Parts: sequence; structure tokens; C-alpha cells
Amino acid sequence: MNPDARQGDALPQAASVGGSSPAVPESEGRTIDSGRGRVFPCEQCGAELVFNIGDQRLKCPHCGFEKDIVVPANAVVAEQDFRAMIEQLKKQAVSRSEAEKTEESQNHVRCEGCGANIVFVGTLTSLECPYCGCPVQREHVHTGGWRIPVDGMLAFAVTRERAAGNLSVWIHSRWFAPNEFRERGATGKFNGVYLPFWTFDALAAVAYDGQRGEWYWETVKNGDKEEQVRRTRWWPVSGRFQRFFDDVLVAATGGIRRNLVDGLRPWPLKECRPFSQEVLAGFVSQTYDVELEDGFVIAHQEIDSAIAQDVRMRIGGDEQQVDSIRTQFGAITFKHVLLPVWMLAYRYRDRTYQVLVNACTGEVDGERPYSGWKIAFATLLGILAAGIVFYCTQR
Repeated sequence: MNPDARQGDALPQAASVGGSSPAVPESEGRTIDSGRGRVFPCEQCGAELVFNIGDQRLKCPHCGFEKDIVVPANAVVAEQDFRAMIEQLKKQAVSRSEAEKTEESQNHVRCEGCGANIVFVGTLTSLECPYCGCPVQREHVHTGGWRIPVDGMLAFAVTRERAAGNLSVWIHSRWFAPNEFRERGATGKFNGVYLPFWTFDALAAVAYDGQRGEWYWETVKNGDKEEQVRRTRWWPVSGRFQRFFDDVLVAATGGIRRNLVDGLRPWPLKECRPFSQEVLAGFVSQTYDVELEDGFVIAHQEIDSAIAQDVRMRIGGDEQQVDSIRTQFGAITFKHVLLPVWMLAYRYRDRTYQVLVNACTGEVDGERPYSGWKIAFATLLGILAAGIVFYCTQR
């Protein structure tokens, strides 16, 4: 959470949804096709600039011209008021419906490089022209209109080559994968994509009731033998506490399995920079299709799980029984952020698998094939080991 941000600072931003766009850093480059798209032409040769990961600047792939990405001094990544935004969205539901129709009718942009008509399907907002390779972005989707604007982003820091190297290490570490797959690896092209996320901050006030179980041993007779039997003595426990949750992250895209995206954690969210269209140049990007309120439902589940663990730790003892947990949230804030991911789809034995790489840290997560005989062998070893332990304990 940005310590300089205040909950009240979010209200002007919330009021802009469905109306005029909020104050965002002015993008460079120029608009094309009657304002539907934006490109960033090279000032030296006229080709399209792209974001260079190594230099963290715009760079021309043809003549090598470089250009700094200037962020205004007053641009900040600020927390937004969650409840105020939800109320604003409800009030503007009717105007949003009309705005959605307008957006759908303007989902095509004419490429300035070759003249082709590029169609942005679903929530895509930037991509390369499939005919000539020129990077093109839709205008205004990330910065206003009926959608909640992007508050911040992390730029690509891991190159395609490093992502491929990390994937190779990841594949070789999958012991249960088929040997053939581990030797051959995953073949395909990495695509750089900016995916949308929600982050939530919340102060939770928790009250709980439960029972603490403490073990003790009792000697009982079993025929001619005496045995030590473990018993549990229960004590009633109740209490209250507060916990602040900072940057609970929820993927706002529905096109990728959530557990794969969650496997890329942690992200260096404290390093988020103000949103800039220049940083998207040369990469695919998406806007959200998981709405803000639905995103908090998912975050709520993660928060509830963490609170339940806290309650059990506070109850203490050898065992715990939780009878009730009552949670109230104080200030809830959120951010809409774009995070960079390298994505690769590959085929193995007529099935498609997907792999993701965190383009900030290099963390890899994905789908992979399994070897049936390796799993069977490991299962047999487990059964054999359990049998040996049982035999030894009975002697």
C-alpha cells in the first residue's frame, strides 16, 4: 500500500468511471484510424518503436534509435476507495451498457504499416499486426471510458531468452514427467502479455469463539496389559484481534487457469510504476473481464482462509475447535494493475499444455504431462515403506 495515499484520494478517480477520463500520464506517440488506436513511430526512420527489456526504454528494432519513457513527477500509484467505486459503477450501469456497445463496434483498428484491418477480440488491447508485425494499441481502453482505469504496472524485466532458460530448468526438475519430455523439452514461441489484476487492501476486525484442546495421557488396562492412552481436555476460548491485509492479489482475466497465475507469486508490487502506454509497445495486453466486485469475492476467500489460520494459532493448545468467526472490514481499497507474463503453449502427444513465466522474477508455473509408470512405481514404493514400518512396530 502506498503510505502517501489516502482513502479519500480515490473519490475523484471513482467519479470518472463512465464519464470523462481521469488524470493519467499523457501518452506520447500518436493516434491512428480516427483515434481508435495508438502507435509510437521512430523519430529517426519512421518504423514503430517497441519497449526494450534490457534498456527499459523505447527502441527502434530497425535503426536502433532509443527514447526514454518520461513519467510525470506528479504521477503516483494510488489506492482507490473500493466501496465508492462500487457505488459509482452501480449508478452508471445504464450508461455503461451503451458504452460497451460503442466499444464493441470500435474493436478494429486499421494498421498504419500495411493497411490491414486488425480485430481486437474480447479483452485484448494491444498486439502485433499479424500481417506486418507492427505493434498497435487500442486507445482509451486502459485509461477511462466505462472501464476502471489502470492505476499501475510492472514492466517486463525478464527477457525471452532467460524465460526459455528457466523453463528448461523447470522441465528437468519435473521428476514425474515422461523421460522423453524431460529430454526434449517444450517447443514453441513465448508471447509477452500484460495481464490485468486487482489488488485489495483491507483492515479486518475479527471476533472468534472456540475450544483449546490439551493432551494428557492416561493409563488403562487392556486385559493383562497396561497401555498409555492419549486423551484431550477442552477449554473454552474467545477473543478479538485486528489484521491488515496488504495487496491481496486477484487475477482479473478469465482466460487462464487461476491456479497457474497464482503459481507465479510473489510479485514485487511495491515497485509498481504509474501506467504508461509506451511500456506496452511491442507486447500483447488485456483489460479485465473479472469485475471489481467479483474480484473482491475471490480475495475475500483468501482473507477468510488466512484469518482462520490466525484464529487457530490464537486458540493454541494441541488441538483446536473453531465454533465461530465474525469478521468486519473497515477501509477497503484497491488498485487495477497490469503485470507482465511470458506465455507459451506447447503440444505433447496430441495434447496442448500451457506454461507461464513471471516476467519480473522468472518464476515458472504451468501444465506438464505425467508418466504413468513413474507414478505407479512411486506408489508401490510408498506402500512397501508403509508395510516395513508397520512390521517393525509390531515386533
